[in-house]
Amino acid sequence: MNNLVEGLQASLFATSAEHSSSLLVREIPAYTTPYGAAYLGDSREFLAKLPEGSVNLIFTSPPYALHFKKAYGNVDKADYVEWFLSFAREMFRVLADDGSFVLNIGGSYNPKVPTRSLYHFKLLIRLVEDIGFHLAQECFWYNPAKMPVPAEWVTVRRQRIRDSVEYVWWLSKSPFPKADNRQVLRPYGKDMLRLAQRGVRSTVRPSGHAIRSSFDKIDNGGSIPPNVIEDEIPTDMLTLGNNSANDIYTKRCKESGIKIHPARFPAALPEFFVKLLTNEGDVVLDPFAGSNTTGSVAEQLERRWLAVDLVEEYLLASRFRFGGRG
Repeated sequence: MNNLVEGLQASLFATSAEHSSSLLVREIPAYTTPYGAAYLGDSREFLAKLPEGSVNLIFTSPPYALHFKKAYGNVDKADYVEWFLSFAREMFRVLADDGSFVLNIGGSYNPKVPTRSLYHFKLLIRLVEDIGFHLAQECFWYNPAKMPVPAEWVTVRRQRIRDSVEYVWWLSKSPFPKADNRQVLRPYGKDMLRLAQRGVRSTVRPSGHAIRSSFDKIDNGGSIPPNVIEDEIPTDMLTLGNNSANDIYTKRCKESGIKIHPARFPAALPEFFVKLLTNEGDVVLDPFAGSNTTGSVAEQLERRWLAVDLVEEYLLASRFRFGGRG
């Protein structure tokens, strides 16, 4: 194992009688890479073994509280908040004081009626008021590849429109987490370049916002991104589709006859937050790793990473993202 992972591994686990009999959490990783390690087990037990303040960023997308069951497992809405808080308490403990917890979570409909559940908003409130997280910013992922469901209300009765946005809660342990938006600047758009050529005069908009003569300057390295997560193409709101069928992970799963994880997110989603909230050598953790997109992104950006998942088939297949065998 390389020195980066060895150094992290050495401080990870303090074995005790309480954990020594656990069949789920393994101190030996399922696999390692130059920058990280993936573990099979229950992430609540895994998190309990991590030292306090040892993680800089937790980026994850847990199973959502959908009103229908998914192959990867999901918790009923009635139980979801309490279920997730059992993980969140340990997440808060292991985060560095200037660390962040980024949670991608989708909304859902209530069963048998065309109304929306509030479970994800209830969770957000509990994460802040009960656990102690701060809401740094609410962000959004626009995914045009989302299916028009529930079909009964969207495509059959035609009483609702297609849901294509997921929430991304950026939470932090303190009000001032480590973050630098200069690390995620985008190329200036056509309108900004046109303003730079034409120039602007100082004025005050009807909203009260002051426009100064320096507004048109384009010498700051790029445009500050909005809280709608975008890909690398500089448009006002680019979509991050999630229907990739030709990436190396998908191809290798098909070739090997291994089931493809059904709830993958595009690499651009964790990439944005890893760049925004960490530096090279920082530790990134995904406690619901699935196909380990987060670890793959962290590896490419030279961040140390830890991944945990309860389903062995998904975790072992995630090696394909690093050129390994499933």
